[in-house]
Amino acid sequence: QVQLVESGGGLVQPGGSLRLSCAASRILSGYFMGWYRQAPGKQRDAVALIDGIGNTRYADSVKGRVAISKDDAKNTMYLHMTNLKPEDTGVYYCNAHLLTENYWGQGTQVTVSS
Repeated sequence: QVQLVESGGGLVQPGGSLRLSCAASRILSGYFMGWYRQAPGKQRDAVALIDGIGNTRYADSVKGRVAISKDDAKNTMYLHMTNLKPEDTGVYYCNAHLLTENYWGQGTQVTVSS
């Protein structure tokens, strides 16, 4: 079993920045990992993905504004978000999966509002 704990969410004004963190309870080398967002009344969608060797993919809506990274020594994944927009509002979940294993964190709320 793996526990994933997100942190770093909060209320930020449009144009602001946040860094989300996802701490894992053990080493996740080789796992596919990612950040997902669920806005009120909508499905959970992928925002940024990173594979075991560091290749990344981003949703079109966030390209150029966010960066996903991970620090294997700290068992932690990050999502750096800049130039935030109201449509970035939602609960952000981190995910790790490999073969039949699939883990989710509890989510952290991000609200972009003036």
